[in-house]
Amino acid sequence: MATFVGGQLVLAVAVVPGLRGRDREGLRAVARRFGWASLVALGVLIVTGAWMAGEYGRWDDGTLHIKLALVALAGVLILAHLRASAAHWLQGAIFLVSLVIVWLGLALAH
Repeated sequence: MATFVGGQLVLAVAVVPGLRGRDREGLRAVARRFGWASLVALGVLIVTGAWMAGEYGRWDDGTLHIKLALVALAGVLILAHLRASAAHWLQGAIFLVSLVIVWLGLALAH
């Protein structure tokens, strides 16, 4: 999750402001690579999360169900953003969904 949320912060705080208006194609390339890295990170989270849910008997937990739905939503939003990179609202939506996923993950850990 650190790759996913941390990378979003780096893009929003450093990369986008630093390259905006200077290197539009470079910015697109960085964002596209990060998008694919995000999908890989989500895949790892799904595999490890499924293992942990089985290990700790959490499959019946409603919080886990909400978290899994949000992980699926994040994947759909990332794919949509890869296709329509000009839709800046998708960046904010992905980030908000990511923060809720982290919060729910912390709730499940306790």
